[in-house]
Amino acid sequence: MLRKWITLSLPLLAFCLVSAAQAPAPMAYKAAASSKFINLPVLPACMTVAIQEGDPAKGPLVVLARFEAGCVVPWHWHTFDERLLIVSGAGKAEMKDGSAPIPLHPGDYIFLPVKGIHQFTAVSSVELFLLADGPFDIHYVDPSGKEIPADKAITPAKSGV
Repeated sequence: MLRKWITLSLPLLAFCLVSAAQAPAPMAYKAAASSKFINLPVLPACMTVAIQEGDPAKGPLVVLARFEAGCVVPWHWHTFDERLLIVSGAGKAEMKDGSAPIPLHPGDYIFLPVKGIHQFTAVSSVELFLLADGPFDIHYVDPSGKEIPADKAITPAKSGV
């Protein structure tokens, strides 16, 4: 009985020791006014982003994104789950699975699953937070769902510019 108790207790003890040894992360703050917005070559020119937390090449991240009215991020998918939280403006999210387009307004939240083919349209100027569960990537697809390079997906007519 004692042996069974020790066998069951050791993993719990190890977990407690590791958890206690880790110091809590400090609170992070980033003022929107100090955010530096940039264009990324793999995204439409009508969209700018400011990294709020994380490293887009290495892991989970939070991005503050701005879209000009009429901006479209064409059909694409990501390797990791993505979440959008609308701060201002109006947008529209569409999934290629045939579900109805979803109108998005301030305060709205949308979850986009791994490899779920979707597109986003800014009905008006939009500001939103984008949260990704891993490194940022974007895989554009043609109408049939076949992957295409960014320069084939992003054209001035499609990006609203």
